[in-house]
Amino acid sequence: MATARGRIDKRQAILDGAFAVFARQGYAQACVQEIADEAGVAKPTVYNHLTDKATLFRHAIQAAAQSVLDQRLAALKPLTEPGADLRTTLEEVGHHLVRLHADDRSCALRRLLYAELTHFPDILDIAVESGPHRLNQALADRLARLILAGRLHATNPDQAAEHLLALLIGPLESRSQMGTRQLDDTELREMTRAAVHTFLQAFGAENAHARQPVE
Repeated sequence: MATARGRIDKRQAILDGAFAVFARQGYAQACVQEIADEAGVAKPTVYNHLTDKATLFRHAIQAAAQSVLDQRLAALKPLTEPGADLRTTLEEVGHHLVRLHADDRSCALRRLLYAELTHFPDILDIAVESGPHRLNQALADRLARLILAGRLHATNPDQAAEHLLALLIGPLESRSQMGTRQLDDTELREMTRAAVHTFLQAFGAENAHARQPVE
């Protein structure tokens, strides 16, 4: 059992080290020896776990994408029991999501995906399986529960989730210049409050009567 645990830990160290090196150097400039040094293992150990550089890249991307997704899914947890103040809970969740979107690992992952997609078209499947689509599905599930409880007014929770994520991420991408400019927490909170305000103007139950068509 200890041997199996050690092998899993070593593989994770290799994947973490590989992602760090690929993020710094790009795929073409990265070398396996540098990845081994980053992971704290011998070069042959890297090949024992992952047979070649291309396989290592794919698995490193997949592991990083899953890690980023897991963090974002965890950020949605307060929406399961949002309490009486839905606006504050949405702001809390939105702020957590934009912080995760703006962190170094997430930005590095997006840059690698954009840069290497033409050379590794199959990593698009990784982006779909562990990317925004999965987050949108999970958020839509939480919003659907709020719609059923009468706390939001919408007919399509998937669309509502898309709108909320677009309101959060769109300004962030623009202001951060696609992750190249660091935003302070005050600016992130201001963007989140604006996004949630606009979302509730469109989908908040208290505003539903104002959107009813005049007969």
